[in-house]
Amino acid sequence: MHELGGAEAAHTAGGPETARLGIWLFLATEVLLFGGLFTAYTVFRMQDPALFHAGSLKLNRMLGAANTVVLICSSLTVALGLAAIREGKIRMLKVFLGLTLLLGAGFLGIKAIEYSEHFARREFPGTDLFFSLYFVMTALHAFHIAAGLAVFSGLLWLAAKGKFDAGYHTPVEVAGLYWHFVDVVWIYLFPLLYLIG
Repeated sequence: MHELGGAEAAHTAGGPETARLGIWLFLATEVLLFGGLFTAYTVFRMQDPALFHAGSLKLNRMLGAANTVVLICSSLTVALGLAAIREGKIRMLKVFLGLTLLLGAGFLGIKAIEYSEHFARREFPGTDLFFSLYFVMTALHAFHIAAGLAVFSGLLWLAAKGKFDAGYHTPVEVAGLYWHFVDVVWIYLFPLLYLIG
């Protein structure tokens, strides 16, 4: 009787369609979470536009723009990694997963620099309503980045173990959807916080 190999067995047992449905349902709840924060920011900004304008001017737009570029590049490496494993190129998958980890860590490093600048100027979550929302929204986003890095670290370890191939790469695809969502959230956060104010 034919015994299934590791990747093949995982493919059969994992149920790619179920995994895709699960991540889309999860992302739907994330849309509600961030959508609520975006709505709260918009409502409070309409009530006190001067406060939000003054707060926005205190943000470091260069670092915010740099982080935007970093995240867009990381989404590209995720897409390239998925394309590589779909063709069975495990080595390229590992390279692109490694690059994604570096870019994600770079994003968090830049965000840490921004936070240190705020703290040096005594700008904290409780300073005013603008900074309260700024810290909540960016810290929540940074938490999602950190969670994504943990996932990609696991995927890199699994890739090194030869768990993925052209026929089975569902975890890479699912993680990629999550990462693209996190990227899109930042695409909205950056202009809302740094530019529109």
